[in-house]
Amino acid sequence: MKSAVFGMFAETSMHPGTESTGGLVDLPVAREAATGYPMLPGSSLKGSLRDKALNSMDESEVNLLFGRQDNAGGIAVTDARLLMLPIRSLTSHYVWVTCPYLLERLKRDLELAGQACSIDIESPSDYQAYAAEEGKLFLEEVTLQAEAKPALIEQLANVIKPLIRHESVNNRLVQQLVVVSDNMMSAYFAAYCLSIQARNQLNSITKVSENLWYEETLPPDTLFYFLLLQRPEHKGGVERILHLFADNPYIQVGGNETMGQGWCAISLYKGEA
Repeated sequence: MKSAVFGMFAETSMHPGTESTGGLVDLPVAREAATGYPMLPGSSLKGSLRDKALNSMDESEVNLLFGRQDNAGGIAVTDARLLMLPIRSLTSHYVWVTCPYLLERLKRDLELAGQACSIDIESPSDYQAYAAEEGKLFLEEVTLQAEAKPALIEQLANVIKPLIRHESVNNRLVQQLVVVSDNMMSAYFAAYCLSIQARNQLNSITKVSENLWYEETLPPDTLFYFLLLQRPEHKGGVERILHLFADNPYIQVGGNETMGQGWCAISLYKGEA
């Protein structure tokens, strides 16, 4: 196996952090420069994979796979890219929101990894959405008119399901999957619908606040995916990574590990459901 696609399904909140900004949020999540979508940098993900590998491999083998300061490793780890974002619904259970661009990018990445992909890309207008059933969608502060496209949603769900480890989640994916426009996804849902948490540091004696800051996090049930690409001169690297998740399919990524954040379930993409 020369390449593989892995799904990362967030079991807890995630904080793939970046440098502080001058905005209202002191510690935002990492975002792509061009699109503004949340992402997990490949360097951070590679470090988490390396830490997991050190628990079951010799250090020499780990260095061969992931490299050292003066030597490249045998595998390349891409950024983890957003595919579905859970969004609060005011009239029903939450929904998973995605958009044509994210689906198009998934299709391209699957083809890069040698996987056939039969996604049909259809683009709704800005205040329209595609869902399994017709009706009004009240998502956060936006009202969208959902057009019923059960065949399209079923097709998309069959492509996405292999990236999610849990059968119980896959069983409700069709009913909760919503496709919105690229503009609505990037300019509203991905930009303003993440959780903002206030964090505080208290003086151990007086209990007076010494540092108050605001931190952005991704909600549980967010779905990312990433690629592993094997360098031509190295063989068996992807298979060795697969063995890391045979008995324990979880990995911790991003910050705030001691607060239980960043735990994700990993699933190898093996073709459409």
